[in-house]
Amino acid sequence: MLDMDEKLMNRSVNEGFPGRPSSLGKEERNVFARHRDLREPGFGMRKRLITPIPNDRVPFDEGGLDVANLGMVEITSEHEACPIEFALQPGKRGGWRAAEPGAQIIRLLFDQPQKLKRIWLVFEETEIQRTQEFALRWSPDRGRSFQEIVRQQWNFSPPVTVQETEDYTVELSDVTVLELRILPDQSGGKARASLASLRLA
Repeated sequence: MLDMDEKLMNRSVNEGFPGRPSSLGKEERNVFARHRDLREPGFGMRKRLITPIPNDRVPFDEGGLDVANLGMVEITSEHEACPIEFALQPGKRGGWRAAEPGAQIIRLLFDQPQKLKRIWLVFEETEIQRTQEFALRWSPDRGRSFQEIVRQQWNFSPPVTVQETEDYTVELSDVTVLELRILPDQSGGKARASLASLRLA
């Protein structure tokens, strides 16, 4: 016969996820609390439950740069109902969307060289399935030369996968230009590029 502790431990392992206290009775919750540190027989691995951060709500600390007022923004296309300001200014909804399909560029030209420690991007697609690629790069000399920060691909598959959030920690000094190139659909479809949010710190 298995005692209560053993039953609960087996239940947690068999379900593939440590048993959630909210689904247990009072007695089981007390047992669960005693097993916050788990050691699987034969593996010798200690485990501890922590509170997860939802993937669609990555926090951005206060004190970010006022991107909209640091210089000029260049864009290759813009839908009149979704201007670039909606992606750069906190509190705005809807983000930026291109007026035409195909590859697009968003380029931030800073009046004064900036030091960047964090770059946060959010893309959303709620209508069509597509594979997007974007490249983020920067220039220390007003665009005469560029250095790539990251190149990333993402598969949107609504309604399951509708948002891509990227949060990069960087150490960049004397940034005069930050450029985002977006290829909305690698298959060459009619998708229009969009950007829900861009934040810098």
